[in-house]
Amino acid sequence: MDTKELLSGRINRMQESATIKMSQMARDLRGQGHDVISLSLGEPDFDTPQHIKDAAVKALAEGYTKYTPVPGLVELREAISEKFKRDNNLDYAIDQIVVSNGAKQSVANLSLSLLNPGDEVIVFAPYWVSYFEIIRLAGGVPVIVSAGIEQDYKVTPEQVKAAITDKTKLVLFSSPCNPTGSVYSAQELEAIANVIAPHENIYIISDEIYEYINFVGKHASIGAVESVRERTVTINGFSKGFAMTGWRLGYMGAPKWIADACSKMQGQFTSGATAFGQMAGAVALLSDLGPTYKMKDAFLQRRDMMLGLLGEISDMKVNKPQGAFYIFPDISAYFGRKCGDRIIHTADDFAEYILTEGHVAIVSGSAFGADNCFRISYASSEESLREAARRIRVALEKLV
Repeated sequence: MDTKELLSGRINRMQESATIKMSQMARDLRGQGHDVISLSLGEPDFDTPQHIKDAAVKALAEGYTKYTPVPGLVELREAISEKFKRDNNLDYAIDQIVVSNGAKQSVANLSLSLLNPGDEVIVFAPYWVSYFEIIRLAGGVPVIVSAGIEQDYKVTPEQVKAAITDKTKLVLFSSPCNPTGSVYSAQELEAIANVIAPHENIYIISDEIYEYINFVGKHASIGAVESVRERTVTINGFSKGFAMTGWRLGYMGAPKWIADACSKMQGQFTSGATAFGQMAGAVALLSDLGPTYKMKDAFLQRRDMMLGLLGEISDMKVNKPQGAFYIFPDISAYFGRKCGDRIIHTADDFAEYILTEGHVAIVSGSAFGADNCFRISYASSEESLREAARRIRVALEKLV
């Protein structure tokens, strides 16, 4: 018997994470002796700021090595509550906050807690790769609402309104956005909220993990809009703004009944996040944010450099992302071109060609619901980014 037949239907239907897959392909090629530049993972190349690491060491020394309450240590939830008030005009009590093993688990907890088979989830596209599969795993139906580069990859209220049906349960999006770097303004979020507000049984999940990497001013949270304040779940975490990817620490603020459900769900999967990591997280939120803003400034400098370098490549459409650390070029002009026997039909073909011909790992836009684009992460050194842009340009010049 084929071993695939022994696996569950849900795992056979699930697609592998494209970012992780591309990262593995890059490692495999590197293992063959090739010099590969990987721009595929959304991971800051900075180390966790020293004062946060020191807080974890201190917590270890003080005995924070035991199981934690499923929704998180009180110390961290109090810090998160204060952070929400300070930065987002959101008033979540500590019993409305659930700390998870990364923001991805928060999305999974919500989907598994709220969705029944057939429930529809409006997802703004381009979207983060895991949204689609997590929704399907929970029995939900992703309803994709797409915006192209001509809209700065931001959907309109009119598009959201047109997508709502009597089966709509959730609306899910990120701002700043992975993979596009687009940032919704307070005015844009209010307009979207006003479309959703009349539908009392529709809830909003706002993924704000890139909040501190915002190049256009103060971050706006849709949960601060009065008309949807009681129907919004705000997700955030420590991976991006604090360079804490390996710490696996995320959190949500939600109506209490949703927070209780997510805590119940998490209690049967992983229980609470690490004790010493949570204590360090509390320090991260309430101490000097100077290192975070220095990282943001570095990302901004890299963004501008990469926009200049990519702008020199003919037929590649590039907009100006306002946050995160990604650029999401439209490369549809290259479809139909070839190098030898290799023809570029899709973004998947494009990404594979750039990897094998240019030895630069990028991610196809198909993974993000945008088949004519690709994602570059500029969370890498300027030297690597310059060389990667050169390799991409040289590889593309071979296409006819």
